[in-house]
Amino acid sequence: MSYQTEERGSPNTLSYRLYFRDSDGKYISPFHDIPMYADESQNIFHMVVEVPRWTNAKMEIATKDPLNPIKQDVKKDKLRYVANVFPHKGYIWNYGAIPQTWEDPGHKDGDTGCCGDNDPIDVCEIGSQICSRGDVLKVKILGVLAMIDEGETDWKVIAINVEDPEAKDLKNIDDVRRLKPGYLEATVDWFRRYKVPDGKPENQFAFNGEFKDKNFAIETIKSTHGFWKALLSQQTNAGGLNCKNTCVSGQDSPHCCSSDEAREIIDSTSPVGKTEPIPSSVDKWFYYEK
Repeated sequence: MSYQTEERGSPNTLSYRLYFRDSDGKYISPFHDIPMYADESQNIFHMVVEVPRWTNAKMEIATKDPLNPIKQDVKKDKLRYVANVFPHKGYIWNYGAIPQTWEDPGHKDGDTGCCGDNDPIDVCEIGSQICSRGDVLKVKILGVLAMIDEGETDWKVIAINVEDPEAKDLKNIDDVRRLKPGYLEATVDWFRRYKVPDGKPENQFAFNGEFKDKNFAIETIKSTHGFWKALLSQQTNAGGLNCKNTCVSGQDSPHCCSSDEAREIIDSTSPVGKTEPIPSSVDKWFYYEK
């Protein structure tokens, strides 16, 4: 299955949205309709790229919008960009999420002692290639970091695109440590400090900031898939999340969205417009003593 994207609104503005279609041209939700597994027998997962490496715009799957397009996060009516916290320029991996997963805010994790962050599980893709926003990759899992973000469990899965030239040499988190020395330490440093320029404290980590291995990571992903299934089957309160989907719900489900309804959702948004400039402040560097 291949996927296409369609821009709506003006890039770098509050109106911008990136919608998804399947290979038949049918509008879908990247949160709900793209399968978690690309190849279950090989433990290969799908990843939706939200933020390409080296960029700063904090793009994310809009879990509360119909069909869950990618849009830029907003705070106090302003678009959010991550600061360049020296020596890190923007995001230091291709960053995104695994579809059909959900970190349940009502579930306290037995390892971290904190509840989930109400989002799909995050992925840092560490291959050599810079991806594009909206790419749907097939990735193999290498490990996971347990970040605690303002009291919430926010897993960060480490993975690599199976089509990347480096993929054949990376099979577990120890391979990353051996072949990419310093990258895991930089990853912890990035997540620890990226909110400090916004006046927030440094983030904390379970397991003393140590990465757990591939098997632990896969089991963690599977548990978030279970929470997602409970969400879609209405065993869990969705809160403000939008669960409309075109592929996975039966016709009797309130979450089932017909092709015509999906088209109406897209038609109600602004057509793609002029790309606005990114504020010059995004290129500034932020320094502080650890």
